[in-house]
Amino acid sequence: MSAAAELSLKDRIFEILSQVPDPEIPCVSVVDLGIVREVRGQTLVITPTYTGCPATITIEQDIRAALDRGGLSDIRIETTLSPPWTTDWISDEGRERLRAYGIAPPPKGAGKHSVRETTVECPRCGSIHTQEISRFGSTPCKSLHRCLDCREPFDRFKCH
Repeated sequence: MSAAAELSLKDRIFEILSQVPDPEIPCVSVVDLGIVREVRGQTLVITPTYTGCPATITIEQDIRAALDRGGLSDIRIETTLSPPWTTDWISDEGRERLRAYGIAPPPKGAGKHSVRETTVECPRCGSIHTQEISRFGSTPCKSLHRCLDCREPFDRFKCH
């Protein structure tokens, strides 16, 4: 029996989709970002990070293509907005990948407490002596900051 046959359908889907990068933040997969929510029978449920996320169609197309390549063309994709996506759904590995890529990840639990944190750690040097430059970063889900110690600019994934 092959390793693929030994995996449950859910595990197989999550394994395949863990290789699908987010089109706007390619250091994390759609699984690590928490976009891939669950598998219900033959239906994969996904939730975009924002209802108006410009990458939503691309994400769905990339997921469809990966499932098709993996021999799972019979899996239906359902996009749901309820409950809304939260940064709490980003995996621990996803948070570390964001940091390594130079994006300040939101701390776990931040989505439950505050839309705007006061302390943001620089992903480059670890300093908390940082400042928001613009609420709007390179994508709608990020804001632009700078570190007042190492002087480097960086994006911060917005909490919600």
